[in-house]
Amino acid sequence: MTSATAHDHAWIRSSPLFGHALECGYSLALVRGMPAREVLRVMGAEPRGTCAGVEELIELQHELCDPLDYWDGSFLAGAFTAPGEGGDWTLVWELARGGTGIQPRFMEAFSARGGRAVGHSTNGGKPLHGFSWYEDGELRTTFEGRPRFRSGSTPDALLPMMREAGCDLTDTDDRTGDFLDDKAAVLALTERLTAVRLTEEALRDAPYRLGFVPDEPAEQ
Repeated sequence: MTSATAHDHAWIRSSPLFGHALECGYSLALVRGMPAREVLRVMGAEPRGTCAGVEELIELQHELCDPLDYWDGSFLAGAFTAPGEGGDWTLVWELARGGTGIQPRFMEAFSARGGRAVGHSTNGGKPLHGFSWYEDGELRTTFEGRPRFRSGSTPDALLPMMREAGCDLTDTDDRTGDFLDDKAAVLALTERLTAVRLTEEALRDAPYRLGFVPDEPAEQ
């Protein structure tokens, strides 16, 4: 476990890439012990090769997703391998689909059979910010917005870690920080659970494996 705090992720305040992600919406997951190819397979993604860096990922995403109907939930996912707690992790994320790409059904599958998956998202615009921690296929802790409103099978299991990371756990609406402080704290909390350090450079320059995830079929 690392000792990351919100201060370690203050880079998001000046990051063009993360600013873009916040503006358009994103969802991101870190998955332990599952290679990028397998992560995309679990998501039902159609392989779309690889790309060198997030700029190409965003360009391809626009090319594939801009013509889609507004209500179509299809998206382009990019995944790469990063070292972390207990070995290699796969980071997978999507941008510009309102932060809805990495769905609970994927997180359950990612973490099944003794695995761990940790994710966070922003829907863009409004915005709403989410966090979720899955262990062995089970949603252990999740919150949307401020972490004082938690749920899951063990909603309080991360409280000491949250405090150390810099999460705002107060029961009052009077606040001195802003949503970027909250988001930086969520990145620190994610790092503490994974030992994967997210940086502007890592997200920008990674060699991404790509997969196009089609919209989930409507229930009959």
